[in-house]
Amino acid sequence: MDLQSLTLLVEILDAGNLSAAARRLKMSRANVSYHLNQLERSVGAQLVRRTTRRAEPTEIGLRLYQHGVAIQTELLAARESVTTLGEGLQGRVRLSVPSGYGQLVMADWLIDFKRQYPGIVLDVVFENRIEDLLRDEVDIAVRVIPEPPQNLVARDLGPVRYVACASRAYAEKHPLPVQLDELQGAPVVTAAVIGRQLRVSAYQGETRREVILEPTLISENFLFLRQAILAGLGIGLVPDYVVQEDVRRGEVLTTLDDWRLSIFGTQMFMLYMPNRQHTRAIRTFIDFILERVRATGAPPAGQSQR
Repeated sequence: MDLQSLTLLVEILDAGNLSAAARRLKMSRANVSYHLNQLERSVGAQLVRRTTRRAEPTEIGLRLYQHGVAIQTELLAARESVTTLGEGLQGRVRLSVPSGYGQLVMADWLIDFKRQYPGIVLDVVFENRIEDLLRDEVDIAVRVIPEPPQNLVARDLGPVRYVACASRAYAEKHPLPVQLDELQGAPVVTAAVIGRQLRVSAYQGETRREVILEPTLISENFLFLRQAILAGLGIGLVPDYVVQEDVRRGEVLTTLDDWRLSIFGTQMFMLYMPNRQHTRAIRTFIDFILERVRATGAPPAGQSQR
């Protein structure tokens, strides 16, 4: 058994299946399968249970995987010690952030981080996709979800509050809804999952309601939704940070303020793999973002492996 074999095992289990591991390793699936078979033959035991869609470790495979991750982490630390000797912090952070929160809230944080650590390469993707968000060569993802996936480390970045709102010009021509059910007859501007009904959860004290809506304008791009709201196209259902400056200036009015609204979830999480080796650059970035969240007055970011 050698380091290359252990690295192969780690990549297979991190990727979740042999095809994904082959893409990451830039090898053919048949080659990955061959080397895994050779490793299992040298160990004398099955290390990975293969199905058509998943690769899961056996008990022995899990132990070897943990050793492989530990060795990779030590090697990475050794390389960093050599390459950064006498220099500023270097490395690469691959980050996936929601389109709205990333552009409207995190953009300034990311720019400040880059100024403070010019030697770190930031590779930022703005997207809202949840499925397999850490399989596609992403170190860290920030998402609004009801519950984080069980196999990820989740750092709580605080609550997300949705607001029902409209431009002042729209409100001068149309009455704003004052009852939750009135949203069903209003032209709604919001984000939604294509092909699914839009179910809005609403909370008032111990009361929970659910309203099914048919929006007149749908987009995953929250900057576009903000433009549509300002243009008077309807009642916006968006996170408060999307329109907070417009509300402060009086250009946008909110309604149904006694209800706590939710579409995709009420919490923001920073997510990453629990066993993936983290460079100093990644650890520094995680600490930097958590400090910025604390500075905004959000609750302290707890850590949980779901």
